Amino acid sequence: MNRERERTERPVRRQPISGARGATIIGPTNPAREAENPDLMVPPSVDHGTVANLRWSFADSHMHLSDGGWGRETTARELPIATEVAGVNMRLTPGGVREMHWHKAAEWAYMLKGLARITAIDQDGHAFQDDVGEGDLWYFPAGIPHSIQGLGDDGCEFLLVFDDGFFSEEETFLLSDLMAHTPKDILAKNFGVAESAFDRIPQKDLWIFQAPMPGPLESDRIAGAGPVPESFSYRMLAQEPMRMRGGAVRITDSSRFKASKTIAAALVEVEPGGMREVHWHPNVDEWQYYIEGRARMTVFASTNNARTFNFQAGDVGAVPFPMAHYVENIGDTTLRFLEIFRSDHFADVSLAQWLKLTPHELVRAHLHVDESVLNGIPLAKMPVVSG
Repeated sequence: MNRERERTERPVRRQPISGARGATIIGPTNPAREAENPDLMVPPSVDHGTVANLRWSFADSHMHLSDGGWGRETTARELPIATEVAGVNMRLTPGGVREMHWHKAAEWAYMLKGLARITAIDQDGHAFQDDVGEGDLWYFPAGIPHSIQGLGDDGCEFLLVFDDGFFSEEETFLLSDLMAHTPKDILAKNFGVAESAFDRIPQKDLWIFQAPMPGPLESDRIAGAGPVPESFSYRMLAQEPMRMRGGAVRITDSSRFKASKTIAAALVEVEPGGMREVHWHPNVDEWQYYIEGRARMTVFASTNNARTFNFQAGDVGAVPFPMAHYVENIGDTTLRFLEIFRSDHFADVSLAQWLKLTPHELVRAHLHVDESVLNGIPLAKMPVVSG
């Protein structure tokens, strides 16, 4: 029975053959891995040349396990082309704490599942506490100390994004690490208490640890010098999306989320058969995180170079500035993914709009297309189009 189930569940082995081109693989192979990336095994005929790898899966990242949760990261070490942004996928149990810390890079986050309590103070002593849930964001500038704690029945999982592709979560400035490496007589002098007050402080960093579940948010409120001038959290899903026939887009940059000075993002939803239109970004690289669904992306890198990649939930994509690309939903459920940029604002250029707003005689001289093609392009930008 088990052997029969194995035979039926084993991935179909696809061969690198397209028409008269290619040949079967007769050496070692990994059918399961190849099935995840069919457009690498048999590239579309338009693919050509050498384009760097633009895909990484968090499933291939090292998992750092701790009492209270786990974390795994995708940096320029894992995806060398992505030098502007790094990402961390983190899970906290109910009561699990990402200990009080700060970073050299700014931290932006998207809540994937569950509930968390975040706290911080700024350089002027303004205190911040908030409870965040699925679809909520937070942003802590570099050097701002903060913490995260899992709430509810199942804690939380979230995506952290840092405005430096070479950032590593392992280089975080941790409270416990600071205290363990400061002489106790200095701690005593700093806090105006006896040295014995620090007899039980941890001798190594906590990183993530289990703690009692906190009470209601109001019981955790500390006013300090008052509220932070710009809230460190934002309800992205409460933002009204731009709706199109093929899906919807929410764009959140510093024009809406005032505190987020170095990270801009778009949450893109594409229905089956639809696509994120052919476009490019005129300011910075794009870093992607796929939340659900299956996608295909072709990236045009100029000089006769183009390459196609496949993505599913938990994958990271990268598109260097200012390469043209599209993202197509190739599954039978809604595709949801984040486009993330190291910038204070979101900007893109639409291929269709460029052609629509250029004298049509000039466009026809280039492409030899009928006027009906150009007339059918809407005047307004359509980030998501139906199939």
